[in-house]
Amino acid sequence: MAAYPPGGTYFDNGKRSFTQVPMNASKDNAISTSEYLEASEALTGLFDVLGQTAFSPIKKDMIQNIKYTILHRAYSQVPNIRSLNSRGHDFTARALRRNLTQPNEELSVSFRDAYGLTLKQYHSFIIKPIFSAAMSACPYRKDFYGKLGDDEGRVKKDLDEWLRALEDRVRVLNEFLAKPEAKW
Repeated sequence: MAAYPPGGTYFDNGKRSFTQVPMNASKDNAISTSEYLEASEALTGLFDVLGQTAFSPIKKDMIQNIKYTILHRAYSQVPNIRSLNSRGHDFTARALRRNLTQPNEELSVSFRDAYGLTLKQYHSFIIKPIFSAAMSACPYRKDFYGKLGDDEGRVKKDLDEWLRALEDRVRVLNEFLAKPEAKW
C-alpha cells in the first residue's frame, strides 16, 4: 500500500509540511510553534518509509522532543518554537539533501555522513553503534524513492521543496540556539 495518494507523492499525504510553517521575518524569523510541531510529527512518518525498525531510535527521540516541547509550551505559553532541539531535523535534512544532490549515492552513505556532521558528537559510545546499525539498514535508494511516489521527477521536485523549507527552519533554530540568550 502506497504512503501517498494515487498520482501524488508522499508529500501529498495531507499532513502539515514544513512548507506550510510560517516564519515571521519582522520578529527575527520566529517560527510558529504549533505548525512546526505538526510538521515535525509528520516528518517522523518518513522514518517508517526509511525502515521502521532501523530508524525507530531516531523517530522515538524526535517524538520525545516534540512531546517535551508541547508540554513546555502548554505551561509557559511560548508562542514561538524555541525549545525544540533541532539536531534530529538537521540530521534528516542533511542526509536527504546530500542524497538528492548525489544521484548515484545510496542512502546509507548519505545518512552516515549526516550523522557524523550532526548527531554523533552528542552520542555516547553506547548509542553510536545503534545509530550505525540504523544507517546500515537504510533501504536502497531506488526503493526509498519508489515509496515516495511513482513519478520520479515529481518526487524529487516535492522532496527538494520540502527540504528547502525544513533547511530554512533548521537554520533559524540553529542561529537562535547559538545565541547567548539561548544558553539556559
